[in-house]
This record gives sequence, structure tokens and C-alpha cells, in this order.
Amino acid sequence: MKKIAGIFSGQGSQYVGMAKGLTEQFSAASELFAHADAILGYSLSSICFDGPMDTLKQTRYTQPALFVHEMALLAAAENRLQFDATAGHSLGEYSAICAAGGLTFEHALRLVALRGELMYAAGENIPGTMAAIVGLDDDTVRRICAEISDDAAVVVPANFNSPGQIVISGSADRLHQSLDTFKQAGAKMAKELPVSGAFHSPLMKPAQEQLAQAIMATPFSDTTIDVYANVTALPTRSADELRRLLIEQVCAPVLWTQTVLNMADNGINTFVEIGPGKVLQGLVKRTVEAEILGYDTEKDIQQLLA
Repeated sequence: MKKIAGIFSGQGSQYVGMAKGLTEQFSAASELFAHADAILGYSLSSICFDGPMDTLKQTRYTQPALFVHEMALLAAAENRLQFDATAGHSLGEYSAICAAGGLTFEHALRLVALRGELMYAAGENIPGTMAAIVGLDDDTVRRICAEISDDAAVVVPANFNSPGQIVISGSADRLHQSLDTFKQAGAKMAKELPVSGAFHSPLMKPAQEQLAQAIMATPFSDTTIDVYANVTALPTRSADELRRLLIEQVCAPVLWTQTVLNMADNGINTFVEIGPGKVLQGLVKRTVEAEILGYDTEKDIQQLLA
């Protein structure tokens, strides 16, 4: 029997032109983007459709862009995409909760836009960065991060993406210095990522504190299906727990590998990525044996509805 998980992309998957064809072909998608533009007070549509990339890749625009694209795909699919569970990578967790009935579109978009603004500001105020480490196991990365961190500067694991692929995050200077240490320990690659801050690290504490106030003031509902949380890699349907975990998530690592493994252990055998690109499809492929699908463009949705 098919058990399907909807998985929602996070930052790094965006591209100029995303959702343009989708809104041209599907009125439900264009209406959602128009609604988003009205809520945000600026034209997110034109940033997604026309760029420039320098604007789209700023986290304060990237986050709402991805969220609205993902919700527009579901709107265009006309209830043809039904999930037994959801999960989202970092920002994608908001889409996962929204798709599972835990947040309304408007409430989720307002939180996502605020999250993007606060993380952007934290990145501007505290110089931090991130790097991909390939070819080392989780424990080795944890150990090296602990050894190179001190009270003055910190480097932590931020995303456990798939076996042997981990992203670290932290103070810019200390992280730059650490890359050779990871290579000496046997990493096949230790490469800085083009990001505007040390996401999923203690450097995001100022953003976390302000976002927490907004999350606590936002109405959440218990979800109708399981949402696997980044912070625990475990399923929940509790509105209160989802609130708490979204707050923790800002400074905590994304346990994506464990999330995928736990989903598979609980009978999920089909993973459907909703959002731009194929990043999560690749991560799932490297983690479990399963059927893996993706929906990003109007052509994908047209094939689904055909």
C-alpha cells in the first residue's frame, strides 16, 4: 500500500522565474500570489518571476517566495496531492504545517515573512556563515564542531541532510578556519555556502526571541496528519508542540536524515517534493529506498491532472 509523504523545499532551491508558468496556467496559483502580494505590501510575484537573483536570494525575500510557490503548487493541484504525513526542510516546515491544516495561508505567510526579516537582520548584525561538509559521519562533525568552538566563537552542525552530507553554521572567522580541520579529518569536501547568516545556530538567538513572540500570538490548529518536526525528527499533530518546535528550530539543527529514516520506518514508501528544484529528492535518494517524485512547474501539475 502506498503511504505518501509531502516534503517541502527550503532555502537554496529558489530560481528566477519560479512559479511564473504556474500562475499563467492556473488561476488558483495566480490568485494565491496576488493575495500574498497584498498581505506583504510589495510584489513578491515580480521578485519570483523576474528577479533579479540578487534580490530573490536575500533571505527576507527567499523565505516568502518559497512558501508561496509551494502553496501555489498545492492550490493548482486541486486536492489531487493527498499526503499521509508531511515534513519540510527548515523554512519548508511552515509549508508542511500549512499543508497539514495547522496554519492558515495568511498566518503562515506573515510568520515566514517575519522569520525572513529577522534572520536577515541577525545575519547583518552578527557575521556568520555556513559550509557543506561531505564524507564525514555525524559524530565526527559534532566532535570537531565542539573542539573548535569556545565562548568567543561557535561552530555547530546545522543540517544533517543525508548520510555523509552535513551543513555546519557559526561565526564567520572561526568557521573559515575550521574548513582545513574537516578536510584533515577526511572530508571529501568542506565548502562555504553563499548564505547571509549562520542559520540554525546560536547566532540566530536575536531572531528566535522576536519570532517566538509572533508564533505564540498566532493561532495554530492541531493537524489532520502527522508533521515530522526538524528539531526532533518525530511526528506530531499537536498545535502547542508545533509552536514550540518552530521556535526551537531557528537555532537548532535540522535532523533531515533521521526524519526520512523515521518516516520510512513508519511505513512511508513514497516521497513527493513540493517546491523549486530537486534538492530534497536527492537527499531522500541517498537515505532510503523509496519512490521519489517532485512537483515544481506548471508542466508537473498538468501531468498530474491529465
